[in-house]
Amino acid sequence: MKKWTVAKLNKDRAVAISARHELPMLISMLLDIRGITDDEAINEFLYNDSVLSDPFDAKDMQKAVDRIKSAIENFEKICVYGDFDADGVTSTALLYSYLEAVGANVMFYIPAREGEGYGMNKDAVNLLYENGVKLIVTVDNGIAAVDEIAYAKTLGIETVVTDHHMPNTVLPDAVAIVDMHQEDCNSSFKELSGVGVALKLVMAIEGEYSDPEQVLENYSDLACLGTVGDIVPLVGDNRVIVKNGLMHIENSDRCGINALVDQSGLSNRKITTGNISFTLVPRINAGGRLGLSKKTVSMLLTDDEEIAFDIAQELCEDNTQRQAIEKEILDDIDEHIKRDPSIVQNRIIVVCGENWHQGVIGIVASRIKEVYGKPSIVISVDEDGCRASGRSVKGFSLCDAVFACSEYLTQFGGHPMAVGFGMVKSNIDAFIRAINDYASTVEMPVPELELDCKLNPAQLSVALADQLSLLEPFGAGNPTPLFGLYNMTLTDIHEVGGGKHLRLTLCRGDSVVCAMRFSTTKDSFPYTVGDVVDCAVTLDKNIYNNIESLSVIIRDMRFSDVDEDAVLSSKEAFESFCRGDNITTFIAKDLLPSREEFALVYRFLRSNKGFSHSVENLHYRLKSDTLSYGKLRVILEAMNELSLIEIYEGMNSTAIKLCEVEGKVNLDDSLIISKLKEVSENA
Repeated sequence: MKKWTVAKLNKDRAVAISARHELPMLISMLLDIRGITDDEAINEFLYNDSVLSDPFDAKDMQKAVDRIKSAIENFEKICVYGDFDADGVTSTALLYSYLEAVGANVMFYIPAREGEGYGMNKDAVNLLYENGVKLIVTVDNGIAAVDEIAYAKTLGIETVVTDHHMPNTVLPDAVAIVDMHQEDCNSSFKELSGVGVALKLVMAIEGEYSDPEQVLENYSDLACLGTVGDIVPLVGDNRVIVKNGLMHIENSDRCGINALVDQSGLSNRKITTGNISFTLVPRINAGGRLGLSKKTVSMLLTDDEEIAFDIAQELCEDNTQRQAIEKEILDDIDEHIKRDPSIVQNRIIVVCGENWHQGVIGIVASRIKEVYGKPSIVISVDEDGCRASGRSVKGFSLCDAVFACSEYLTQFGGHPMAVGFGMVKSNIDAFIRAINDYASTVEMPVPELELDCKLNPAQLSVALADQLSLLEPFGAGNPTPLFGLYNMTLTDIHEVGGGKHLRLTLCRGDSVVCAMRFSTTKDSFPYTVGDVVDCAVTLDKNIYNNIESLSVIIRDMRFSDVDEDAVLSSKEAFESFCRGDNITTFIAKDLLPSREEFALVYRFLRSNKGFSHSVENLHYRLKSDTLSYGKLRVILEAMNELSLIEIYEGMNSTAIKLCEVEGKVNLDDSLIISKLKEVSENA
């Protein structure tokens, strides 16, 4: 469960924006909500299609240009050293293709995720030395490669670093370091992805009188893929890059991009940041996860349509394989959680498994985080040690938490929302205790669903969805607007897509709304006709046979009259008790159910022959004024202990089954009840 919040709006300011800029009121409201309120910022956001900040504002850009130009003129061998994700792959392809076009003696190198890992390594440097490389230009990495760049220098290889990650205290001894996050860098826009920095480098090499529009025409398709893939804010320079890139991907003369679009099923469809994020980028990343990053760069560079087609097809197959591996790990974790619910009662969820594929554990951690609304870490254990990847929630710095436990780790790195680290197997249990001890010292954020605003269902129209296109492209920093439809009565549930999806009919007053709930079967749908619900929706425009229609897509639902604050507070109290935290007698008494409440739950389960939806849903259906969510959890735990029920609660499903019972059952025999009574009586 997430707490639904509605963004703050200054309506008077939005009205003024609408009047000054002759914009629809909804657009003006959304601009105000996103903090885009002064005239210059509004014009920049809505209408700037080609103006990028000056690349020479970046520290060391001139040094980088001078060294690279010297290498080009003297035909020194240059290596573009990239990374295996979408940002690194597109950065590599962009800079390599430019340098090759201007006559440089250039090669590229992508380290293997398995075996080499992220960034530069000395074995790779040795290989480049053997190939006669005199200059390494890093893209999307290098800022942390202090030892490797020093080693390269001993071999007579100089390095230019271009990166977008946060610098450490000690910087590498490079000819130039172009990273906008350096404290003394004067760049006006600092949120570029790695490929964005590479694009700026190309602009700078082109010179003071370069044509930004021409550079964008030639390279924004690649830059768009990496920028969207790296989930950087789509504002400022990033917005310009992606605006241009979307247009050029749709009309690309790059064989590799055309082949990937075709093989991904996006031909003849409008290219959006959404289908880049969820269709193209996963295929590019799959190559890195499963060892094909070099082929991916080759696909983006080739002029041979047949080669491009073959590699694109292989990437799609690899993405299918990646999805299968991911599902296998998630199924394994699901079974872990069903056997041991305490895993997800911790403040930070940590799950471990033998030989889980290191290329997908970050995605898996993200899935767990989304389900439970808590920071999540996945550890893969093999004979060489442990590799872990973690994802956090807004408001909690997971890298601070991990760094606080560095004594248990062999290596670590990351940022507030994502981490990666290594450790020895014998330290896992101590690490889990330590990181949760750290979490107990800070206030953990409540998971939130952030709505832009509430809408009256009578306002929904194709014209309204059309207006939203003014704010595109959507992505990080400029999310697709999420609207709330409140107090809607569910009147019909219809299966579509062979039962894989649902079309729902909802009404309020005289307004009737048809909406889609994707990837939800009728059996797993926890609502019934007659329920009054709130829906978080996105709006889009469909065009079929030249007829326009409104598409309403439900992203989340809840019962309209649920008291979220009470449920979330009670849930935390129950989990705190289960973790063994010191709870007050007041909380213990509040969690301790009466015999009448036990009877209420048991009668409901018996009359319904069990229950197959979430415990939150069960709590709502019971309709009791005295039965808190925490009490219900205690009752279910006690019933499970006493073999009255069997409960299987995983990531995506819950099943409560009644057991055959002979004779009377003494509730005082329950361990959880005994413990609660002990705490509540020890005032």
